[in-house]
Amino acid sequence: MKKINTNSNLYIVVYSTVMVVVVALVLAVAALSLQERQYANELGEKKQSILASLSAADENYDEFIAARVLNANGDTVEGGDVFAMLNDLQGSFDKGRFPVFEAKDGRVVIPVTGSGLWGPIWGYVALENDMNTVAGIVMAHKGETPGLGAEIATEKYQSKFVGKTIFEGDEFVSVSLRKGGAKDPAHEVDAITGGTKTSDGVTAMLRTSIGHYLPLLRARRAAAETEAGAEVADRDEVSNEENVGDNE
Repeated sequence: MKKINTNSNLYIVVYSTVMVVVVALVLAVAALSLQERQYANELGEKKQSILASLSAADENYDEFIAARVLNANGDTVEGGDVFAMLNDLQGSFDKGRFPVFEAKDGRVVIPVTGSGLWGPIWGYVALENDMNTVAGIVMAHKGETPGLGAEIATEKYQSKFVGKTIFEGDEFVSVSLRKGGAKDPAHEVDAITGGTKTSDGVTAMLRTSIGHYLPLLRARRAAAETEAGAEVADRDEVSNEENVGDNE
């Protein structure tokens, strides 16, 4: 039997090729086996972020939140994986598809996306039932500077947005980050010291992203005003009937 020359060029090439193929197969199998778990982890993280924006971390997402997709008119459209859309939210926006998350208590969560100083920034903005007051916000980033722009991802900074309003009367004004300190307590938050570009990115992200949902927000606000007016009318009618009864 002829002995294999392990020092020959042919042997080295064949051996290297076989090893590359084997390693590639092992990595492919490992990636496929972990893909389902990775997707489940990413899905769980998104759900927890949505609940966190509502300060409802103890709630069961599937029982507390209903997700749907809107078109540019604010109407519900069929089809599409809402969470897959979050992986390329800007792409979904460009296609006229806008995912929204609605809580059982009437609040809504709007996903937002934009650009910071060094890369993408994104998050979720929760609005109270009035579709105007910020109930909470969760933001994240890919590579903002620690201690500066990266502050947008801290609970301490995000808490500054709670209670801010995005409408001035009927006009959409969003929430802005002002350098040098907020001057309008209703619609402004202090910009991050040393993080001007990131702050500008957050301002643009909120205005642009929330702006896609104005048909929904305005329709909800109008419905709430109509309902409130009807309740006042009912109370006035009951009061008048009681007054008539007392006079008789």
